[in-house]
Amino acid sequence: MTTHVESSWELSFTMADWDYDYLIKLLALGDSGVGKTTFLHRYTDNKFHRKFTTTVGIDFREKRVMYTGTGADGTTERNFRVHLQLWDTAGQERFRSLTTAFFRDAMGFLLMFDLTSQQSFLNIRNWMSQLQANAYCDSPDIVLVGTKADLRDMRDVQTRQARDLADRYGIPYFETSALTGVDVDRAVTTLLDLVMKRMEQSTYGGQGSESNGSPIASHEVEEAPVRRRCAC
Repeated sequence: MTTHVESSWELSFTMADWDYDYLIKLLALGDSGVGKTTFLHRYTDNKFHRKFTTTVGIDFREKRVMYTGTGADGTTERNFRVHLQLWDTAGQERFRSLTTAFFRDAMGFLLMFDLTSQQSFLNIRNWMSQLQANAYCDSPDIVLVGTKADLRDMRDVQTRQARDLADRYGIPYFETSALTGVDVDRAVTTLLDLVMKRMEQSTYGGQGSESNGSPIASHEVEEAPVRRRCAC
């Protein structure tokens, strides 16, 4: 599976440009200050925002990408236009009831910690427990993300620690930097691949394909294959 940005969608805004095949909702979560907002800004705008602003409640950013997946026969490649909604959650405890309300609507999760903060890493287990209790199924699609990889002299979490935790949960792990952009795209693309594969398995493994081999899911029924028939 491959994903690439369709730049024409970012440059023009005609009505035709707003057509898409899938709406995919991804949720970034983790402690306050780990860099969720700057990570999402880097992914959607390819810019680093130095001004720190604490997210209050929920915010979101959007991006259009082209995703290459397989058709109903499992071998034929087909391009799908994907509208990504990337939800940015507040990490503070006082917003927890608000942010967890969005867990069930999200199709994939960027579980984030700060590589310069051992405590934010230790708290990943708490975030994982909340995910398992509130997400759309018992084994949702998750990517573990270590942020601020550029701050090497301030590092407080070693790669082996993080990889061991990711292996324990059976999820991918990336060390990223919103400042340099390293592996930001890879982390999101990997999560999108997981979500799309789950949707393809659910759609083509059941009754979700039309006679012409096209998936039934579109922007009108985009969430149904994942949330209601998740292949957990």
